Amino acid sequence: MSSNLNYLDPALQPLEDKVRAYLAAEKELERAQIEAANLPLNQAQEQASASAFEQRPPTGSYDQHPDQMRQELENLHDDLTLLRREIIGMLPARDEWVKVNLGYGPSRVGAFRIPGTPDEAPQYELRVIQ
Repeated sequence: MSSNLNYLDPALQPLEDKVRAYLAAEKELERAQIEAANLPLNQAQEQASASAFEQRPPTGSYDQHPDQMRQELENLHDDLTLLRREIIGMLPARDEWVKVNLGYGPSRVGAFRIPGTPDEAPQYELRVIQ
């Protein structure tokens, strides 16, 4: 029974916090990607409504929203990459699962070697089961 409760170990708290931040960043990136994919449709709707009221943008202005969306996507992707590296560095072992407490029972996180990477510089992918 005690082996099933080892995920409640207080020493795993920093790892659990990082995994929660990673999962939140993944959701935020997904939301931003959906918003970016819908951007042309939203702009077309805005232009249609603006033309119905004959509104024109101020002289010399341009739409900065696509640039802001691109920058936000890049930042979120960079944050996710950094969190992934930090979590892999915090894991006590590679190629096996570690039980963590994400608030609703034991979840698992692990770093597994990507097949085909060289032995002298192996690359790992992060896997989370919640």
